[in-house]
Amino acid sequence: MRFIVWGVAAWVGLVASGALVDGLPPTVNSAAQSIDGPGLLEHIERLSSDEFEGRGPGTPGEERAVNYLVGQFQALGLKPGNPDGTFVQRVPLVGFQAKSVSGAFQVGGQTQDLKFLDNFVAVSRRMAQEVKVENSDVVFVGYGVVAPEYGWDDYKGVDVKGKTIVMLVNDPAVPDPKDKAQLDPAVFKGKAMTYYGRWTYKYEIASEKGAAAAILVHETGPAGYPFEVVKGSWGRENFDLPRSADAPERVSVEGWISLETAKQLCTAGGHEFDALKQAAARSDFKPVPLGAKARFEIKNTLRDVQSKNVVSKLEGSDAKLKDEYVIYTAHWDHLGRDPSLKGDQIFNGAADNASGSAALLELAQAFAQLKTGPKRSILFLAVTAEEKGLLGAKYYAAHPLYPLAKTLADINMDVLNLWGRTRDVNSIGLGLSTLDEILAAAAKRQGRVVTPDAEPEKGFFYRSDHFEFAKQGVPALDPKGGLDFVDKPAEYGRAKREEYTKNDYHKVTDEVKPDWDLSGAVEDLRLLFEVGYLIADGDQYPEWKPGAEFRAKREAMRTGAKR
Repeated sequence: MRFIVWGVAAWVGLVASGALVDGLPPTVNSAAQSIDGPGLLEHIERLSSDEFEGRGPGTPGEERAVNYLVGQFQALGLKPGNPDGTFVQRVPLVGFQAKSVSGAFQVGGQTQDLKFLDNFVAVSRRMAQEVKVENSDVVFVGYGVVAPEYGWDDYKGVDVKGKTIVMLVNDPAVPDPKDKAQLDPAVFKGKAMTYYGRWTYKYEIASEKGAAAAILVHETGPAGYPFEVVKGSWGRENFDLPRSADAPERVSVEGWISLETAKQLCTAGGHEFDALKQAAARSDFKPVPLGAKARFEIKNTLRDVQSKNVVSKLEGSDAKLKDEYVIYTAHWDHLGRDPSLKGDQIFNGAADNASGSAALLELAQAFAQLKTGPKRSILFLAVTAEEKGLLGAKYYAAHPLYPLAKTLADINMDVLNLWGRTRDVNSIGLGLSTLDEILAAAAKRQGRVVTPDAEPEKGFFYRSDHFEFAKQGVPALDPKGGLDFVDKPAEYGRAKREEYTKNDYHKVTDEVKPDWDLSGAVEDLRLLFEVGYLIADGDQYPEWKPGAEFRAKREAMRTGAKR
């Protein structure tokens, strides 16, 4: 696959411009400069090759990916990251795949059949071989949100126990009273998605309310991806962490229906979908019975899987501080292979996330070159099952190998910039923590600026592994490639993102491309090297800023650690 010219001209310009890590000790600067495009590309090519079969958890592809990562860390001379002397943390998973899924709505004297992997997808996370929902009243509950801080309750005390609830994806789209064409920034952060908008929250609240089934209406804009992505992810084997005996029960059926199917359901029951959606954007909205009955049946195959996080460590140079940590994370997994497809069956996941795993290895080799490392230790953590719900990161956050109270920060890498140098770098969740100030100062030394999330409506902060650390109070940084590309038209960056989402995201076409230019990824990684080094060698812990939803958790954690 050496047909790629990764950007030699851009690399020469990068060196000539002096836009490398600056202001650090010479040995640290030299280590940062060792991060390069050919090395990065070599790792991406290997991890996304057909040999790795799409890196699905619980498959031979997992074994090959884990062995590759462990071998690379060992070759760098890094220490095992697990205190037990190994480079892995075992992550117990339960795999579940539907052998058959059926569903239908009885409405207006007619049966509206749902066609699995056509206009409907569903799973059951109850880990039962068979789940049935029969003769269940269907209720539209707007966005399915209960948010006291916004004075918002879509349920209004209505009992939905045993019922099938239909919900809209994303946050309530409340118009700005000053400009009806915009969203109100004072309610659910306006255009930016909050956790209330994520499908994970909606199933959680449905479970809490005792619903029998929770069905989301898919719309590409609010969801952030086309329906094909949902079908591709939900129509295969899925995973979850084992549930304890005292864990709250999950809603029996979690699913999606297409927008057209939702409109047909509403019309058959004497309602207009667009009118219901408009009403749902008001805080006085009340649940609306749709005059329909639902039935669902899911038959599962179940299996226990011992998956693995891969972790290595660069021990800190300060005897008093080396038991404090900065973590770099990236998920090694992707979607595996789908034997039901004709032609190409392998979801190679070159961008998502062979690129992030390759970045983890490049950062590790840069840190390994330091004669004297930073005061605190660095962990390089490649997590499993991100595509299945951030499960590897969730497991580590619940079972940390090192105390989270002594973990200064998590720096996450998920899909690198593959199209050249930029004048900016995006920080997903900009303004939440003091990590942004460290990032901005380092970017300035590169002659660059930090910009906010370019697509806040897609809720990226809640969609990758750093979120599991944030939920536990650890300040988390999720940087993305910028959009202001050097020597490219103004809209080039946005166009490339949209092209990737439409054509390659969670598709078999996510492979190494001939037009990739890794000079921007190299610059971004040198930036993240500096950020991680400065945190690990600094005098202060990063902190969440006032108003950040994770601040109280961090403060309680640190207070408990000092007792």
